[in-house]
Amino acid sequence: MKLLRWCKANAMPVIAVLAAAVTAVFVPPDAAYLGYYDVKTLSCLLCVLAVVGALRRVGLFPLLAQRLVQVFHTTRGAVTALVGITLVGSMLLTNDTALLTFLPLSWFVLEGTGQTKHTALTFILQNCAANLGGMLTPFGNPQNLYLYSHFELSLDTFIRSIGPFSLLSLVLLLLVTMFTPRETISLDTAGRDTSSDETFPKRCLFCCLGMFFLCLCTVAGLLPLPILFICILEIGCLADPKIFCQVDYSLILTFIGFFIFIGNLKHIPAVSSLLSSMITGHEVIVSVLASQVISNVPTAILLSGFTEKGVSLLIGTNLG
Repeated sequence: MKLLRWCKANAMPVIAVLAAAVTAVFVPPDAAYLGYYDVKTLSCLLCVLAVVGALRRVGLFPLLAQRLVQVFHTTRGAVTALVGITLVGSMLLTNDTALLTFLPLSWFVLEGTGQTKHTALTFILQNCAANLGGMLTPFGNPQNLYLYSHFELSLDTFIRSIGPFSLLSLVLLLLVTMFTPRETISLDTAGRDTSSDETFPKRCLFCCLGMFFLCLCTVAGLLPLPILFICILEIGCLADPKIFCQVDYSLILTFIGFFIFIGNLKHIPAVSSLLSSMITGHEVIVSVLASQVISNVPTAILLSGFTEKGVSLLIGTNLG
């Protein structure tokens, strides 16, 4: 029962490993497997997740969010602020981490102001904001980082391709928040937290911001990945080694499993030919539909092995 519960809680990496194992029956493991892995993506992803873990441990973003919420005095203003914080946070923290960081804050605000009747709407909008905001940056969504690295897209191409969809998403989210009533509320309770008045460990905060800046430089192509990896490892160990315990290693395992799965499929001629013919010319719609079934990260990894249209996959997996 414990094993079953673990598998349910980690469904995606389990599926990835099983898919890799099934294809390994048809393509036995050999030295060619070493060429399956996109080491650059895995290393960069590991560094970004470590930095995100560090920022969460420092607690900077919830504090900034609480201070921002104190400025607003209506239900509509508070909900809009919470959705906006999640949108911006997902661009910097990844979509999953933005939700883990700001959903508890939203509940704290809504409960403290007696506005729990708006919890469902707020949570749904934050979920939309996390995914739609995260698509604007290469590290906002995991599939973005992979596609950005795999197809060697420039930052300019990335933003020009996905920017219009992000802008449209922002407008739609703001319109939906207008359905929230403009009831006057007191945010004094929501703004108080025993941890808010504590002094931040400045050394850790500066280390986190420094690591985040290094990640930005690497994604922009200004800093070689090996240097980033060494810096993150050294700074993390000196500042707070526990940040490496908070890394989502199941996501790393998911990538590894699907790398093997896709690599093996490409070595099965009949399957490779069939998938290529199905995907070519229909990258956006196929990736949108596939994302509904196997999620956007596996879709990005799967389809990238059978097409060279990285921008189309970027748009499709994010919209999906």
